[in-house]
Amino acid sequence: METAPTAELVYQGICTLFHNSNPKEKEKANKWLEDFQKSIYSWTIADELLQQKRDLHSCYFAAQTMRNKIQNSFNELPPTSHESLRNSLIAHIGQITNDTDAVIVTQLSLAVADLALLMAVWKQPIIDLLDLLSPQPQAVWPLLEMLTLIPEEIDSRYLRLGSNRREEIHKQLDAAAPKVLEFLCMCLQRQDCPQERLLNSTFRCFSAWVAIQAIPIHHFTDNPLGQKVFDLLSSAETSRKLHDTCTECLCSLLSCIEANTNCFTIYPAMETQIFNAVCSLETAYHISVAHEDIDKTMNYCRIFTVLCEAYFYEMLSKEDVPHFSIKGLDLVLMCVGHFDYEVAEITFNLWYRLSEDLFQRYNDKLTSHFKPHVERLLGALYRHAQMDADHDGLIDESDSFNDFRRKVSDLIKDVAFIVGSGACFKQMFLILQAPNTTWESTESALFIMQNVAKNIIPDENEVIPKVVEAILNLPDNTHIAVRYTSIMLLGELCDWIENHAESLQAVLNFLLYSLQQKNGLAPAAAIALTSICSACRQKMVCHISGLVEIARSLDSFEINNDLAIGLLKGISLILSRLHRTQLDSAMREIISFQLQPLALMVENPTVVTVQKGERTDPAYWIDRACAVIRHTNPDVTDGEIHPTLQILTDAWPLITQIMTKYQTDVRIMERTCRLIRYGVRMVHKQASLLVEPLVQQMICIYALHHHSCFLYLGSVLVDEFAKVGECIPGLLEMMRSFIEPTFSMLQVENGLKNNPDTVDDFFRLCSRFIECCPIPFLESTLVTPIFQCALLACTLDHREANSSVMKFFCNLLKWGRNSNNRQPQCRPLVKEIAQQNGEALIMNLIHASVYCLHSYMLSDVADVMYELKQVVTQDHMQTYVKTALDALPKRNSGGYVTATQQQLNDFTTALLSADAPKTITVALKNFTRLYR
Repeated sequence: METAPTAELVYQGICTLFHNSNPKEKEKANKWLEDFQKSIYSWTIADELLQQKRDLHSCYFAAQTMRNKIQNSFNELPPTSHESLRNSLIAHIGQITNDTDAVIVTQLSLAVADLALLMAVWKQPIIDLLDLLSPQPQAVWPLLEMLTLIPEEIDSRYLRLGSNRREEIHKQLDAAAPKVLEFLCMCLQRQDCPQERLLNSTFRCFSAWVAIQAIPIHHFTDNPLGQKVFDLLSSAETSRKLHDTCTECLCSLLSCIEANTNCFTIYPAMETQIFNAVCSLETAYHISVAHEDIDKTMNYCRIFTVLCEAYFYEMLSKEDVPHFSIKGLDLVLMCVGHFDYEVAEITFNLWYRLSEDLFQRYNDKLTSHFKPHVERLLGALYRHAQMDADHDGLIDESDSFNDFRRKVSDLIKDVAFIVGSGACFKQMFLILQAPNTTWESTESALFIMQNVAKNIIPDENEVIPKVVEAILNLPDNTHIAVRYTSIMLLGELCDWIENHAESLQAVLNFLLYSLQQKNGLAPAAAIALTSICSACRQKMVCHISGLVEIARSLDSFEINNDLAIGLLKGISLILSRLHRTQLDSAMREIISFQLQPLALMVENPTVVTVQKGERTDPAYWIDRACAVIRHTNPDVTDGEIHPTLQILTDAWPLITQIMTKYQTDVRIMERTCRLIRYGVRMVHKQASLLVEPLVQQMICIYALHHHSCFLYLGSVLVDEFAKVGECIPGLLEMMRSFIEPTFSMLQVENGLKNNPDTVDDFFRLCSRFIECCPIPFLESTLVTPIFQCALLACTLDHREANSSVMKFFCNLLKWGRNSNNRQPQCRPLVKEIAQQNGEALIMNLIHASVYCLHSYMLSDVADVMYELKQVVTQDHMQTYVKTALDALPKRNSGGYVTATQQQLNDFTTALLSADAPKTITVALKNFTRLYR
């Protein structure tokens, strides 16, 4: 926006956005207002609109603009204007009344809060705001909002305050905390503001200050605010919203206890005091259940769960006599016993964490303390997992209850070891044997058994034989859900069946019968049959003719393509165990079932719309063929032709036709490349005759359509054939042909950001060249432009793509090490590249680390820096680092120091003296916090 618009013009844009019924006009107005918000003029016009107070929409837009500008464009303002901006915002805050819309209050409060954090010359913002606004009744609400937001915004990723500024702010907050606490206590007594809103805002603010530990934990129990929280949580009369706020407040305190492991050492009396205070809410929980107030019930459940997390390590601290806090699990289990499964679900993360910790400790004595609790948990899960008695069919896949049962399944698998999978299985079997057991109880017991079956020792002979026999002899009138879960249980017992071959034939007959049903059982049968094929490979060899028939009839079964692919995988694993003659014919037959429909599609001259996931979709059949190629992996002796080679060779004309006909469809191209990849990986260098025609076709299609899957497939070809001397020139030519279309994509505006898959696959291909044929690659003219492109890609914050770029740098630099004796000719070539580009590399890596990359990506950056250190001299490295650090700003837009000279020196020393990448990672993480 080159010229300043008037406030009236902006107002008209707002009216169009919110009131015009024409979608095109609304979209146009929205785009124009977005551009306006990015312009320098939006500061003054937003201020003007706030003064005019025309209507809700214009005030909201202006307040949001102010907040947005402070968060994202504060550097546009000269430091001399910071004070006038503050005064103007506080003046707007002063105009707020009890009738002002809450969204405007929030946006203006957020603007002031962010300004207080950014503005270095504002030394005591909390005290100043309290002194200025607390005497004014109408200003108490926005004041509480600002006091809540200031601690909440400290770690905002938009503000990028840096650790020095955050430390300074924490000191300000600590100093202001007594005065804030005094103000919050006064708010409890005020009668000149709406009570419900005042209490909510007061406790939200208290919670925010407790969460950052500016208000010490012990203040919670010995001041009126903490007492009021417990009073409101204990009262059945408390409104739902206020109950939610008090729950948040108490959970903040308990989370602080968890984070402050030594707080009970400092205040020993507090340990039992807080625990007993929370336990006293049990009565209130029962009242909420009696009143059927599910929201409050869920709040209590959350409080009891967070209580156990706060005392988690105390609970696990004693193996002889359990710590008193283990009683907290009784409160949690009381909630798990509630009739609504959504209440029980709140506790699941606690049980995951408990099981993981006990598993890691591997202490039977300690684990035994928790056995009764997990037994009760499993009993409750058994009840919650039961379907409704009047439910006729199977559970719908999209049903929330189905999602809950998946979570129950995961939880059971995690906690079962505490009581023992065998004991759990046996307990459920006793339920099955009880007289007059309902179908839904039977199904739920089988469901629990299904989730522990894999962990039962395969030579168990007491319970499982009876269970298997009962399943195989289910009466015809058995409820469909019971049959479905029984079949799934058979699949989970695959290891036991492998160990009891006498049961295999009967199980297969039962599963094949179920697979042919049209009542919803076929998917379970397919899953179970796949598991049994995987576990019983050798014993299933004699059933190969039946399995080939299953492969032929896949489309007659009521299963989706993923399950069909699973079945083909299981059958292919058995193919691998066949004698060579039998293998060749069976594999050829099964592959033909997938390729014949593809051939018909390719030969069909009429244009057919591809329906994704349907039989008219080539990917539907390609995925099936992939499963067979990938999992048929027989033992092949040296010099023996792999059976997949002939299939690949025969299918080659069809594969090239698919690539030609569907070259515009990236999804079909990806699937086709995957098929070729599995084939090449299976037969290795035996596929060398196919390389040249494949590469030519890849080059042609990539030039037109830029599908990154061809880059990935290229890296597979390099990996397999670059060690074959005569293939190297052709592979380098392939690389050369890929470069121009790749660079044309990546060098446009946002090209790297918009094409992360291309970046990932391209630099993986480059890395494969460096690993497999370093000298031809380093001596070629390709390396310089590729290195330059990699320098630009350093800032890309896509995890996989950036990792590929960093691995490219590492793989290249490793050949320049003095210790490289494998290919010593590479050393001078790499050293020259490092000396020419070392400064730019360090500059880009440090800039990317500070401004672009997530902290979890810095270990890859550290690897590159470490490898560069091994190639260039210490003096050169020091110069590179100094140049990069000098380019960073010394002060932030708010006027505070980002990094002191001492901190810059410490980082430089740590980097230069590091003897391992991990040391550099730690130094980088500490350093980047100064700017985040």
